[in-house]
Amino acid sequence: MTLLKVSELKKELKSIDQKELVQLITELYKLNKEVKQYLSNKFIGEEAEEALYNETARKIRNEFFPDRGDGKLRLQEAKKAISNYKKLSGDELSTLDLMLYYVELGTDFTLAYGDIDQRFYRSMESMYYNVVKECNNKKEYYDEIKDRLYSIVEKTDGIGWGYHDVIVEYYYYLNWLDDEEE
Repeated sequence: MTLLKVSELKKELKSIDQKELVQLITELYKLNKEVKQYLSNKFIGEEAEEALYNETARKIRNEFFPDRGDGKLRLQEAKKAISNYKKLSGDELSTLDLMLYYVELGTDFTLAYGDIDQRFYRSMESMYYNVVKECNNKKEYYDEIKDRLYSIVEKTDGIGWGYHDVIVEYYYYLNWLDDEEE
């Protein structure tokens, strides 16, 4: 399959008139859910972004604690929802919030149903680490979610597979902890 390069696409788009461009974007809008969401975010703004956030949070929650039945723990589905949100919204802080929500739900699931398996905990640890890494890059992110980061440390105490130990280790990677102790 041969695909256009971005430079070639730009050249083609510059060569068509506005009416054709509107028609092309309308067709893309109808054809692809992600394009529909992206354009809604772009033109509707906050309302569309909030709806996307809520839908993403619902998808994550349903993998752990659905309204009916048992959680399926399809971690890839939850992570895919977060990745999709990040791509469509571009909102880094809300993405971090969803990533931390994933870890919180995973931890709550373990507390409710008992130990899971190493793959499960590695996924939680990896997501937590990614949140910590982003918080180290921007203090305002840390300031926004620091209580939730520490709450996970407390909640994981006593959970098997070394989960608590890894979470504690990652927590103490945070650059801003020394600032608070002074």
